[in-house]
Amino acid sequence: MIDAKKLQTALGVTADGIIGRNTYRALFARFGAAPERAGELALSANVHFPAYGIMDSPLRLAHLMAQLVHESGGFRYMEEIASGSAYEGRKDLGNVIPGDGKRYKGRGPIQITGRANYRTYGQRIGIDIENHPEIAAVPSIGLHLALEYWKRNGLNTLADADNVRGITKLINGGFNGLGDREAQLVKAKELLA
Repeated sequence: MIDAKKLQTALGVTADGIIGRNTYRALFARFGAAPERAGELALSANVHFPAYGIMDSPLRLAHLMAQLVHESGGFRYMEEIASGSAYEGRKDLGNVIPGDGKRYKGRGPIQITGRANYRTYGQRIGIDIENHPEIAAVPSIGLHLALEYWKRNGLNTLADADNVRGITKLINGGFNGLGDREAQLVKAKELLA
């Protein structure tokens, strides 16, 4: 089990619970983000991690990082490599207009997918990504969307229970890449211990 006080000390958390931007930058870089991308993600994390309760539990940070690392290929991809045609006509994703599959393919470090998710999560963070889906691939905005998805789906509770399978199912809809997600979680726990 990761000790919250040790984690906060190691990350340089101040008395008001804020971690320095450079510490977040180093964390994202450690998981594969290129320097410029690590910097942008760090700015977003510095603002949003405390607001979403990510720093309330070390397991939350470890689980979040493990999932984001897997989904984004180590923060290399903020847009799904595939064309998105596999999502064409997927009413469960809100893709009801021809072309929606490609237009609303996975973006951001958690790979928000589908017109309905773009609408919902864009509204929740106050940015119209439904009409401007490419914005979801901006790392800082994509991370904010990922955190809103994390919150809305109750993933902090599953992280606190150390339930990687439950988190994976809610993010992926199944267990694709479970082995890598588990390996990333082990790495995150070791790094944050």
